[in-house]
Amino acid sequence: MVGHVVDAGLVEQVIVGEQIGARAPYVSTHGPVTSKRLALTDGAWWDAYAADGGYRGAQKALSLAPSAVVDEVMRANLRGLGGAGFPTAKKWSFIPKGSPKPKYLVVNADEGEPGTFKDRYILERDPHALLEGMLIAAYAIGSHKAYVYIRGEYFESARRLGRAVKEAYDHGWLGKDIQGSGFDLDVVIHRGAGAYICGEETALLTSLEGGKGFPRIKPPFPAISGLFQCPTIVNNVETLACVPFILREGADAFARLGTPRQGGTRLFSVCGHVNRPGLYEAPVSVTLRELIEQHAQGVRDGRKLKAVVPGGLSAKVLAADEIDVHMDFDSLMAAGTMAGSGGVIVMDETTCMLDALGAAARFFAHESCGQCSPCREGTGWVHRILQRVSAGGGRLEDLDDLLGIARNMEGKTICVFADAAAWPVQSYITKFRREFEEHIVTGTCVAGREAAACLL
Repeated sequence: MVGHVVDAGLVEQVIVGEQIGARAPYVSTHGPVTSKRLALTDGAWWDAYAADGGYRGAQKALSLAPSAVVDEVMRANLRGLGGAGFPTAKKWSFIPKGSPKPKYLVVNADEGEPGTFKDRYILERDPHALLEGMLIAAYAIGSHKAYVYIRGEYFESARRLGRAVKEAYDHGWLGKDIQGSGFDLDVVIHRGAGAYICGEETALLTSLEGGKGFPRIKPPFPAISGLFQCPTIVNNVETLACVPFILREGADAFARLGTPRQGGTRLFSVCGHVNRPGLYEAPVSVTLRELIEQHAQGVRDGRKLKAVVPGGLSAKVLAADEIDVHMDFDSLMAAGTMAGSGGVIVMDETTCMLDALGAAARFFAHESCGQCSPCREGTGWVHRILQRVSAGGGRLEDLDDLLGIARNMEGKTICVFADAAAWPVQSYITKFRREFEEHIVTGTCVAGREAAACLL
């Protein structure tokens, strides 16, 4: 890497999977659903979980008919917290009842969205919440084999989850005839190789089968033909970690925490230019302003807010005057962006928006799987134009060219990766066009440096 010194000791730590001494974010531990056990760092996960009513939800679920479990989660208004926001129980209900094929549950733990780090803390500090949620979901859909596809860089997460899986087997919550119920479930942990595209559910399934992580054309959807061409449900880590609360406390208790169309709370990863970057559990009705000003204690150094990405890097950016919006899926969609993975990236007044967009473009150009030409060519084209603009060779017509490229990427590929790459281009240039034009015309940027210094 040009301009960077590689620490051989750090590389060795990564290879052997040791903890790396980085500044840890603040982690909320007072939320009612998913965060109250996130203070656990000493490995006493089983004892703490069992003492806090652990597996009571699974015990209740195993005493009900599978359809009754689906109905309970349906009433709770739990929506998928990996990004799409699709109703969880409705997704479960798509599994064909009369299929003779085995049914699979797959957990998407491939948390690769920049700005998002919520699933990591569940995996590392409360892994039994995930395992109990998996058991309940598997029972509801009739699955006896579940896979956890975990991000390749999550060494410690995989190690801790593996220990929790062993504990669950040892205590009779995984394996044969679970707690005398007659229901069997085995769990397999599968390590990914660090490809962002494998966060897309069909690319994840292709990778899990041993192939290259290419997304598949839908339909058929995974619930009909997924892993090994069998009925498959893919759920996010946080989604499943909410399920035990629903079965233990009741659907109404979860639904009341949220909005009429989305129940519960969610974990928000807040990073960037705030005084207290961290992970916060809050009702989905919380506003973006409340997350920034109250939970994250405001913009750093007393500076003014400039822009916020509300749902991970691929979400359309919001300007400072647009943050009085609730953080549920529907409200953010109405505001022209998306809740996504709950990754909130805060930018203060010193941020160069060309620099910010360039970082996003570089990421998407690198991570495109290359299967679809609009994405493969479009992401690279966007990145190269922004590089030229940043180096001082930009033209005003480049901005309209970038918008045109983004428009021709959107909705024209097998998966939504191209859309995710197009949305930052559209929103950054549309909302901060004058700043981009100033970069091109005057050769200076808002950060007070020469435009050519904003190298991408």
